[in-house]
Amino acid sequence: MPFVIMWLVLAVILIAFIASNIVVVPQARAYVVERLGTYQGTWETGLHFKIPLFERIARKVTLKEQVVDFPPQPVITKDNVTMQIDTVVYFQVTDSKLFTYGIESPMAAIENLTATTLRNIIGDLELDQTLTSRDIINTKMRAILDEATDAWGIKVNRVELKNIIPPAAIQESMEKQMKAERERRESILVAEGKKQSAILVAEGEKESTVLRAEASRLAKIKEAEGEAEALLTVQKALADSLEMLNKAEPNDQVIRLKALEAFAKAADGKSTKIIIPSEIQSLAGLATGLTEAIKSAEK
Repeated sequence: MPFVIMWLVLAVILIAFIASNIVVVPQARAYVVERLGTYQGTWETGLHFKIPLFERIARKVTLKEQVVDFPPQPVITKDNVTMQIDTVVYFQVTDSKLFTYGIESPMAAIENLTATTLRNIIGDLELDQTLTSRDIINTKMRAILDEATDAWGIKVNRVELKNIIPPAAIQESMEKQMKAERERRESILVAEGKKQSAILVAEGEKESTVLRAEASRLAKIKEAEGEAEALLTVQKALADSLEMLNKAEPNDQVIRLKALEAFAKAADGKSTKIIIPSEIQSLAGLATGLTEAIKSAEK
């Protein structure tokens, strides 16, 4: 019985020993394996068996893209302004062997390389250029870092300047400048509004004057047309009356009577001097005598 138990114990120990040397590499990971202290190979995703006592896993490397946010670094611009800039680096391990053996502390190396590269780039720019050239700085830093980290099995995908913090005095000056610029733009907008308003008022007055002149012109045209129509009506009536007289074949007495009526209408006018024809004078005298005779007979 003790012999059987001993074999069971040995079997359990053997199974546990074998199981401990079976390695499963998960997705997006790589294991660097050494054999007797020398690089043996890189295990990719899947099931692997490690030779006991001879092989060991030197490093477990993640192949996912990683993000490192470095603390603000003091940098000096070309015009001697000291500011704080913090960067964010996006990188990915492309060669697990170089990442393991190429450099001792990859993260510290990337941080120091980022700081020195940033100082070199900012040192060639003035303050205003630094504040307005983020894309240019990001592109230059990414190219420099990517080239330098190739020997470490690292690919730098993107570099971003997270914050640019100038000194307090510079910030205050910039705020005053921005305030003055906003006030200038506001003044321009107000002046432009007044100008447009004056233009619209002048155009309105112009159109009103044109419309009044057009209305006056049309009124005068209508008035003239009315007077012309009235004159035509009077002339037509006079022509009709003359035509009727001609058709009636009036005698001399009727003609003289019509002349007297015309004379009476002429006398109602504003003329101060009237020349009376002799025929009308005799006819007027006859009319006066007849009037006096009629009055005497009535008495």
